[in-house]
Amino acid sequence: NGNWWKLFLKHRKLIRPSIVINVLKFLTCRTTFLGYHIFSCLKCGRSIKVPHSCKSRFCSPCGKKATDNWIKNKFNTLPKTKWQHITFSIDERLWPFFWHNRFVMNKILAIAADIIKTLSAKKDFLPGIFVAIHTFGRDLKRNPHIHLSTTVGGLRISDRHNSWVHSAFFYHAVLKAKWKYAIISLLLNEFKQGNLQLPNNLKHIKSIQSFYSWLQISYRKTWVVHLQKPSSNMKQNVEYLGKYLKRPPIGETRIKNYDGKFVTYQFLDHYTNTTQHLKLPVLDFIARLISHVPDKHFRNIRYYGFLANRTSSKHLSVVYKLLNMAHVSLSKVSILWKDLIKKTF
Repeated sequence: NGNWWKLFLKHRKLIRPSIVINVLKFLTCRTTFLGYHIFSCLKCGRSIKVPHSCKSRFCSPCGKKATDNWIKNKFNTLPKTKWQHITFSIDERLWPFFWHNRFVMNKILAIAADIIKTLSAKKDFLPGIFVAIHTFGRDLKRNPHIHLSTTVGGLRISDRHNSWVHSAFFYHAVLKAKWKYAIISLLLNEFKQGNLQLPNNLKHIKSIQSFYSWLQISYRKTWVVHLQKPSSNMKQNVEYLGKYLKRPPIGETRIKNYDGKFVTYQFLDHYTNTTQHLKLPVLDFIARLISHVPDKHFRNIRYYGFLANRTSSKHLSVVYKLLNMAHVSLSKVSILWKDLIKKTF
């Protein structure tokens, strides 16, 4: 109904170029505008056009395909050992800083990984870690948080990575304390250097002492860091994480009604564990949705420890040998659309 164009004309100065690019891709997905293949039957002469997809991370069907590709590749290459999934959340008073200062999002993935690497080094091993940032909650509110998966064990450091530490334990209280301290310190240091843009309600803060006092309120609060139980079920681990790491903010099945003026969508309220419905004016829904489009070249998923891109080729061969994983293929595979359609229908 032209609602994207209405929103763009109203707020064009606030809309990032990456949002425009991804929305235009999304709107032209599966149309002949992006090109198409023609499939013809040699016997009857009938032919059909199959338009190309947009491959945008914002697009629900293309996001599903990206998820399935990631799951298939990672199931083949990730070490078959115990993994633990950890979610790092941030006090909601600090959420606006990440929208006014998007460069800060680029730093918190490494902070979460460094906490695990530091604790692991004290136990004499180098873990394999991959991390993803989520900027949205289940109701599409702006809620930046980190999903991290780590091997519960790793390459023994004192043995120059030639043996494997099979089990380790991360203390919940220690993780929470280190995470909270690191995020508060990051914001404080960026403010000291003059890099931090404050939200409108904090424009009155001018001195480092005033900002430090304001941050102390968040520091005294309890931050949620959720540790799942370690699991050796590799298929379940990868499928669970794939849904978290690669999917767009909302799947089309969650949109329950659109009457031209309002959009109604459902979400699971994780406090009550019940399904809720939220009805928003269509422009508000689009605005809420597009705020989660990442900037161009921003990598939502990053790898650390023995999975780090710089050293993974050297470390993974040792890991496979120590874990008796023979004949692992590191070449990437891609699932075809026709195979996905056959599998689903």
